[in-house]
Formats: sequence, structure tokens, C-alpha cells
Amino acid sequence: MCSQVSFSFNTMMQCSLARGGQQSLFPGRRMSAEIPLRSIHYNTREIGVQRSFLEGSRVVLRPQVQRIISNPKGSLVCASLISSSQIASTAFTWGTVAVLPFYALMVLVPKSTLSRRVMDSNIPFAALAILYGYLLYLSWTPSTLNVIFATKYLLPELPGMAKMFANEKTMASAWIHLLVVDLYAARQVFLDGLKSNVETRHSVTLCLLSCPIGILTHVITKLMMKIGNGSH
Repeated sequence: MCSQVSFSFNTMMQCSLARGGQQSLFPGRRMSAEIPLRSIHYNTREIGVQRSFLEGSRVVLRPQVQRIISNPKGSLVCASLISSSQIASTAFTWGTVAVLPFYALMVLVPKSTLSRRVMDSNIPFAALAILYGYLLYLSWTPSTLNVIFATKYLLPELPGMAKMFANEKTMASAWIHLLVVDLYAARQVFLDGLKSNVETRHSVTLCLLSCPIGILTHVITKLMMKIGNGSH
């Protein structure tokens, strides 16, 4: 309980003991107490008596003070760090899940009207790009450019890049970046396959796992189909 209390009391104590009608040891003594308490936190009180030959008896109230020291700025910083880390983790998971339906359409029903209509749209890429931009904003620091372009030739170095990607938010943004690029490449392979009447299921699947290999597979597949059609 927190209160601001300032009180004093003066009383004349005239009492006799119950045994033998004897007078009190301190007849007519003044008992006073003046205790200023200013915005303190306490839960219990201890009462003591201080005796002085000249001043008489003084009642002393000793509150047990509980001092609570808080650091609101530190709490806000900690909450902010925890929130950013959670956002990065959530974006990593949901970004991975979000691209899977598009790959499912291109692999399972590549010639359906729904697959063609969905993959012609740029909305999924815009949404993932916005998510990537937000994660990039969270991971960006004043020293980011110094870490990337650490050499005198302003070229990135592997130790600096490894240090930068040790941050969870940076890693999450890089992962979303890869998902967007891989999905875009898979869409180009898919649409090119529909246009050229070339099988693309294996190439699209490889784009999900390793985009450069998927693109190379599609190029080889088109070349083999061309050679096969030319021989007939």
C-alpha cells in the first residue's frame, strides 16, 4: 500500500496499574510521534518504543519498505527485441508455407485454367516483396553497408557476409528473398513450358529445391524435345 501520511498525536497518559493501584512509572508524560512517509511501498509495520529520560516515551512506527526499481526503457527495448525476433520467425515459417500452393498447382494440375490464371497474376510476388521489405527494414543497421562493402574496392567479402547473416532477422529476410526469386523463376519455366508444349513438372520442382538447377533442367528438356521433334 502506498500513501502519503504525516501525522502527530499528543496525549496525556494518566493510568494506574491494575495491581495495587500503583501509579504509572511515567505519570503525565507526553507521548508524541511525527512520522513523515512519502510515497513509499510497504506491506507491514513494526512499532517500537524509544525511551528518553528528558523527553519521555516516543512511539516509533517503522514501515518495512519494499523498493521496486524498474527500468521502463530497458523493458521496452527487450520487448522490442523479442517482438522483432518473433516476427522474423513467423515470417520465415509462413513465407515457406505460402509458396507451396503455387508449386502444387504447377506440378499437380499444370494445364488447368486455374493454374494458368493464378500464375499469370503478380499479386503473390507483390505480397512476398512487401514482406521482404519489412524484414529488411527490421534487420537494417547503420553498419550494414560497412559490413557488406568492407574492402577498399567496395566488394563484399565472405567473412563480412557470414557475420551479417548470423542475425535472425537478416537470415529471415534472405530466406524470403530466395523464396520470391525461386517462385518467379519457376513461374517463368512453367509459362514457357505451356507456350512451347514442354514438360515442366520436374523443372518446377527443382526450382523449389534449387532454382539454378531447375532452370538448367528446363533448358536441357527443351533442347532434347527439339532434337526429338527434329528427328521425326
